[in-house]
Amino acid sequence: MGRTALIAGVSGIVGNNLAQHLVSEGWEVAGLARRPPADLPGITPVAADLLDPASLASALTDLRPSHVFITTWLRQETEAENIRVNGAMVRNLLDALRPNGGVEHVALVTGLKHYLGPFEAYGKGTLPETPFRESQGRLDVENFYYAQEDAVFAAAARDGFGWSVHRPHTIIGYALGNAMNMGVTLATYATLCRETGRPFRFPGSAAQWNGLTDVTDARILARQLAWAATTPAARNEAFNIVNGDVFRWSWMWGRIAEWFGIEAAPFDGAPQPLEQQMDGAAQLWSEIAARETLKESDLGRLASAWHTDADLGRPIEVVTDMSKSRRLGFLDYQASDDSFFDLFTRLRAERIIP
Repeated sequence: MGRTALIAGVSGIVGNNLAQHLVSEGWEVAGLARRPPADLPGITPVAADLLDPASLASALTDLRPSHVFITTWLRQETEAENIRVNGAMVRNLLDALRPNGGVEHVALVTGLKHYLGPFEAYGKGTLPETPFRESQGRLDVENFYYAQEDAVFAAAARDGFGWSVHRPHTIIGYALGNAMNMGVTLATYATLCRETGRPFRFPGSAAQWNGLTDVTDARILARQLAWAATTPAARNEAFNIVNGDVFRWSWMWGRIAEWFGIEAAPFDGAPQPLEQQMDGAAQLWSEIAARETLKESDLGRLASAWHTDADLGRPIEVVTDMSKSRRLGFLDYQASDDSFFDLFTRLRAERIIP
């Protein structure tokens, strides 16, 4: 097909799964990160810092990708810093690729904070009605997702490539050392509860426990990214991407507990954040890892309790409409309980959890 991809953020949950999918479809793939993994079959590792233009220029000298996928970001202390840093990362990458030419399409992965607001104003103020639809405009608030989009739009107008923006909900998939990884976080939490006999308590809000929600399997996101990059009708469009089903955590929590062979504790309506429940568990995890010969003994590289707490603690129902991409031909579906179970099965097979 002659399709060559550059994935910025190949070590993350999105980039990792996207790389595997593109390779399986016959793409030539280069994976960029500050410390790109060297064990991804079929991936050419590219070591560079998106905040260092000189590093990028040197690393990308011999690359001429037809498709660029931006799947990374860096969390900062304030939203103003998020905007400055993450906008610069996108601009630096596209500026570094410009001299070689050849870019046909740039895909940017953001998320539902497009509709919910940034960390500093998350789920507050006047929000769009659910289900979220791509036709709903930007919130009247500073948001680093908007800065990333604007950087892509400006470069596309300058250089003539097409673009797509992809807005997943909470992403479920295999990746280690990732800052936003609910699936692995819940797997470690369930393991700790089983080990100690502590109740497997839902950490979030009554709104999330009782309301409808959805999630995004990293594999279905990868397939939508590849579809949009190669479908003329998807050029210069933004797309929501979720699995296609909806569920309530009051149902899913019991399903997850059953997979781990534990009982789900009754929900009493009071949030009990994972950051509190898992505080001080690092030593216990290290002991479990030694006893069970697990690959990762550092709980901090597996669990991102703060992010899972943010998702499960929201005071509003969050569901996402998928009609736009379906009308254009993207019809993939993924059962959300299987997203969790497939991940847990792989984590066990890879000796990440016992």
